Amino acid sequence: MIRNAALAFTLLAVGCASAGSGGRPLDAAARRTLLLDPTHPEWTRPAPPVSNVTFTTTKGDFTIAVVRDWAPIAADRFYNLARLGYYDDTRFHRVSDGYIVQWGLHGDPAVNDAWRGRELPDDPQRFSNAPATIGFAMEGPRTRNTQVYINVGDNSRNDGEPFAIFGSIVEGMDVVRLLYSGYGEASGSGMRQNLQGPIEAGGNAYLDREFPLLDRTLYVTVNPRM
Repeated sequence: MIRNAALAFTLLAVGCASAGSGGRPLDAAARRTLLLDPTHPEWTRPAPPVSNVTFTTTKGDFTIAVVRDWAPIAADRFYNLARLGYYDDTRFHRVSDGYIVQWGLHGDPAVNDAWRGRELPDDPQRFSNAPATIGFAMEGPRTRNTQVYINVGDNSRNDGEPFAIFGSIVEGMDVVRLLYSGYGEASGSGMRQNLQGPIEAGGNAYLDREFPLLDRTLYVTVNPRM
């Protein structure tokens, strides 16, 4: 059962929660070593019950409230990818006006290669694809990996598929709507369209050459960072 009332109640509580303090960031060399080793125990830390993840982008900031109870497997993966720098300097490769914003392929092809085959088990679907919610992109059962999407519009038509919502935008949805959408589906599209091979193999160098107007994440801040 999809419980939108529960979602709204939890978001209200999240919006009133105070942020915790972050830990010391990794230096560039240590971070890349970790990114190339998805088997490292750091990637399996459980997320806090609620964490606020702020993406500082070329259009401004938006903050996602990640609620572990909604989809624990997804929340843990996203929390760790965010806190360990995976999403830093990544491009929003699929921006479809009124539909979704999608990202999560890394700018370094070697990192994309390291994470190939690291798909997650599925979480039960509990909430609808309502505006401002976030989930992992997938091709079918057990195919969630690193790519995520924000529902820009009401995408409840997708609720027939097992997308598990793990959080929602609590600040900066106006920024999400400003992300460059002029390329539409041409700059990578979704996981099922078989257009992402050049991004995986070429990373940011490919995207910056072929689609230079794409917006990107500059860095990500996680509170609390445990």
